[in-house]
Amino acid sequence: MTGKPDTGEKLASIHDHLLACYGKQHWWPGETWFEIMVGAILTQSAAWGNVEKAITNLKSAGKLSPSAVRDLPMVDLAKMVYPSGYYNSKAKKLKALAAWLGLYQDDLSRLDSFPTAELRQELLEIHGVGPETADAILLYVFKQPVFVIDAYTRRLFKRLGIEPPVDSYDGWQGLFMANLPHQAGLFAEYHALIVKHGKDICRKSARCTGCCLGDECSGEAVHR
Repeated sequence: MTGKPDTGEKLASIHDHLLACYGKQHWWPGETWFEIMVGAILTQSAAWGNVEKAITNLKSAGKLSPSAVRDLPMVDLAKMVYPSGYYNSKAKKLKALAAWLGLYQDDLSRLDSFPTAELRQELLEIHGVGPETADAILLYVFKQPVFVIDAYTRRLFKRLGIEPPVDSYDGWQGLFMANLPHQAGLFAEYHALIVKHGKDICRKSARCTGCCLGDECSGEAVHR
């Protein structure tokens, strides 16, 4: 007689179901490391389609580089990122990011040797960069094995009956970090698959019919 699967097995099974359903997501999209960083900031409280419009504005103007963002007048930067919403606030955040990168001559190799915890703390000290944004940059730019937690993750796994003892960012991140192999590729793909499923199926009003996680779900999705 076999016992119930442990949390690690459950998380691995959910990942495999999502991967079989959607395939590899090739996320985070971006032609350069700076574009990925910019996207991580602009996607705060914004749909990705609107983020793409803002990034296209920056690209078209030849302003998608740290030095160009530093030199660009704030009012012009705000106009370019207007499609992503909260444009004045996001322009200030991009300015702060570009200023921080300038301290290291816009050279990622000067940051690669930083321990993950130290680099994360540096990112968190940048205006407008919270844990989710910092971890997205660590994972997708620096390829550090840190699990990114977002609203999609919380909603999906609460519905699946898998929750940490403490409902906090650190609590949720610890749940995944403690129960999955520390592999940047795995974490990146898992996060992307969660976002895909959260947008398409496991919305605030869940579309449970035909959900590829039906075997994993307790059926509470429509109530939470």
